[in-house]
Amino acid sequence: MARVPANVSGDLVRVALMEARPAGLTTRQLVTATELSAYQVQSGLRFLREVLAAQNLTPLTWTRRDGYQLSTDPADWIAYERACVRIELTRISRFLSSTVIPHAQKLPDDEWVQLVLGQLTGVKSALGLLVRNA
Repeated sequence: MARVPANVSGDLVRVALMEARPAGLTTRQLVTATELSAYQVQSGLRFLREVLAAQNLTPLTWTRRDGYQLSTDPADWIAYERACVRIELTRISRFLSSTVIPHAQKLPDDEWVQLVLGQLTGVKSALGLLVRNA
């Protein structure tokens, strides 16, 4: 399959999602709707997230049940944002407990690990507040 620039695949994905509204589309459905490869759809989704959603002021969301959506409902945006915050909190917590804290315990005078530990502990606390207020 020929190379398709990210902006072209992003626009094709955006059009397919706009036509499907209010329903969402899975990656497989986007492949069918756009006639792009799965890789090109993923590239288009990245472009959509990074550029087109901000330009069009319509956030791209994803749920297991509905797939990708360009929803106009703020409740959908908030639910997606909360899910993303939970995921990042889990990732940071695991990184701290599996790598950073053991490093800090082995080398307590290491400036780097103390900086990482301090910063990520702060991020973990902030994300924890967001999750609790969800």
